[in-house]
This record gives sequence, structure tokens and C-alpha cells, in this order.
Amino acid sequence: MVPISESEILSVKQRFGIIGNSPLLNHAIQVAMQASPTEMTVLITGESGSGKESFSKIIHSLSKRRHGKFIAINCGAIPEGTIDSELFGHEKGSFTGAHEARKGYFEVTDGGSIFLDEIGEMPLGTQARLLRVLENGEFIKVGSSKVLKTDVRVIAATNVNLLKAVEKGKFREDLYYRLNTVPIFVPPLRQRGEDMVLLFRKFTTDFSEKYQVKPIVLTEDAKNLLTKFPFPGNIRQLKNLAEQISLLEQERDVNSETLNKYLPKEGSSLPVSLPGNKGKNESYTDFSEREILYKVLFDMKKDMTELKKLILESYRSGGLDQTIMKKHQNLFDDMDTGSAYEESSKPSKNLPLVLESMSENKGHPDESDKVRSKYEEDIIEDIVHEEDDHSLSLEKKERELITRALKKHHNKRKYAAMDLGISERTLYRKIKQYDI
Repeated sequence: MVPISESEILSVKQRFGIIGNSPLLNHAIQVAMQASPTEMTVLITGESGSGKESFSKIIHSLSKRRHGKFIAINCGAIPEGTIDSELFGHEKGSFTGAHEARKGYFEVTDGGSIFLDEIGEMPLGTQARLLRVLENGEFIKVGSSKVLKTDVRVIAATNVNLLKAVEKGKFREDLYYRLNTVPIFVPPLRQRGEDMVLLFRKFTTDFSEKYQVKPIVLTEDAKNLLTKFPFPGNIRQLKNLAEQISLLEQERDVNSETLNKYLPKEGSSLPVSLPGNKGKNESYTDFSEREILYKVLFDMKKDMTELKKLILESYRSGGLDQTIMKKHQNLFDDMDTGSAYEESSKPSKNLPLVLESMSENKGHPDESDKVRSKYEEDIIEDIVHEEDDHSLSLEKKERELITRALKKHHNKRKYAAMDLGISERTLYRKIKQYDI
């Protein structure tokens, strides 16, 4: 093939609004330009926010299919139960709510290109259907037995390690090698050096032109600080930072001290690393927000179960004696006071009141013993009543919240998911799990 010149790469950058002169960025653009005239499948990899969709547009616009349709689809945003229908279409009556036949994206985009973002989130069943399209150009609508043909070029992208997903059984190995015909790696912002300063200037200039204000200018020490910051959110995070400073900062010449106030402190907004069977050189960046949330919920459920056991054993034994406290000491390990169990007989203000059992009193109970006994019964009665009225089951609470949200929004999953703060796909899984 004819070598691609620097002027051609510069022309593509200007056409698609790509800022930067990093060698890694230029190499990615060059590979995209070389792959464009062919019909080969392309897999774009890179971190979230690094600009992978721009490369899919470059490939389509410079290909022979540029006059055909181009559709970008986020596989992670489509619920598992409807993704087959979205991609391949369905026949009338094929499932509840299918009041009429519908064409899928692969049928609509015939003769064009389709961009499948977050391909790693695609369900295994849909992966098998996609593999058939890539190999034979054939697909079957949901609820149909008729084989249809399509001529679509597939461009896929992911921000996860698909080889690890293959090892875990979450992604088909044959599909991975079929997609990875032409790999393109989009570098993260922290590997692009001076491009950070150019992008920052572009975002602040755009802000100043839009709102008619003087643009922000960075001093040399501020530029050095900017290029050293890792920017885990990549270009999205840098744009947010530039717009935030442009809006809030009165002084338009920004030095390193001023810039440092706007940079998030290390570990301040990120969850702590989760323990697990990880190697020394492996990071925990593969954890999604959903996995972290589930980990926290499972830990809470475990603590709740231990608390139930503690209450039940104390009820049966007639009080919280020292043996029970020792047995469940792990419940109090993370408290500020340190150990949950103290050998001293002095009551701790941070621990439950330890009541001695009446059976330990060798003599006849006096008035104070009777009062204490009455107090024990009241405490135990309240605890049992509390456990009956307010279930400690996380699943029950979660089911109630989902049911309430669906009722509030008249069973519209999209708005219910937004209200609950979860994705529509996650909500769909929960509805199936709890049979709502």
C-alpha cells in the first residue's frame, strides 16, 4: 500500500477535530487510514473517554461505504433482553409488546458501517448471532426462521481487556479473533504528553468564544503540573476541568498553585482497591461500578447476618455475656475504639450493655434484680419486635425499591432506572431475578 504522509494525517485531524501530535496518536490515525479502504473488521481498544468513536468515523468516512449509513451503538446501554431485537429485528408477536415487525440495525445499515461500542458488554447469545453475521453475512430476526442477508462492515470498540474476558468465559474466543483483524490502540491522555496542553487550550478557547469571556492562560509551571496529572477520565475529564476553571476562576492567568486546587486529590473520588486473588503486577481497574457496589452490598449483608446471630444467641442465653461478645468480635473490628471486646468489667460506651443472667445470682432476687429482669424482658421484646417489623434482608429492600420505582413511573424501565441510579440493563436483570 502507498505510505501515508504527515500532511494526510494532519488533514484527517483537521477534518475530524482531533487535537494532538503524539506519536502514539499519529500511529493510531495512520492504521485507521490504512484500514479504511478495505472491508476488514476493526477492533478499537482504549480507555473510556479516550476518543474511540472518532476513529470509527474516520474509518467509515474514508471507506467505499462513506455514502452508506453509519450507526453507532453502545452495547452496554441496551438491556440484555432487547439487544437481539435492536440489532437483528423481530417479527410481530415474537414477544410481549411486539405489536408489529421491526427492522434491526444490521438490516437498516445494509451497505454501510456499524460501530459497536463496549462490545465486551454484549451477552454471549448475541455474540453467537454477531459471529454468524461476520462470517456469512447472515442473520435471523427474533421470532423468525427465515435467514436474511446483509452487507455491513463492523467496527467494534472496548475499554476492557477482551483476552481476560475470554479466559473468564464472558466473551467468545472465536468472536474475539474475528473482530481483532485490524487492532487499533487509542492511547490514554497521560501517554500523550504535550497534547494535554493543546487540548486544554482548545477547550478554554471554545468556552471563551461561547460565553464571550477572556480565555484562561496557563503559566509554565501550571503546564508542567497539567502534563504530570494522570487524568483517569481522559479527554472527558480534561474538558470538564478546563470548563470548570474557565467558569469559576476570576484571574485568567492560572499558575500551578491555582490549577492544583481544581485537580482532584489522589484517591479522593475513587473507590479503594478491593481485595482479591490478584497478581502483584495487576491493577484493579477492571472493576466496574456495578461490581464495587455488589461487593459493598454483600459485605453489608454478611454483617447483617452476623448481627442477627448475635441478637438470637443473646436472646436465647438471657443476655449478652462475654462469650457471645468474643464470638462475634469481628463485627466491631472496624470501629474507632479498636477491639470490640474488653476484658475489663467496666462498660464501654461504644458497646451494647452487657446484662448478667438471673441464673448467676445465687440468692433470692431483690428489688433491683426484679427491675433489671423487667428491663431485660423489655429490651429483648423490643429487639424481637424490631426484627419482625423491619426485615434486614437486602434483597427484600432492593425488591421494594424497584417495585416502588416501577409503579411511580408506570412500569417505564428507562425512567425507573434513572430514578434508582442504575442502568436500564441492570434494572432488567433485577426484574428477572426477583420475578417482578
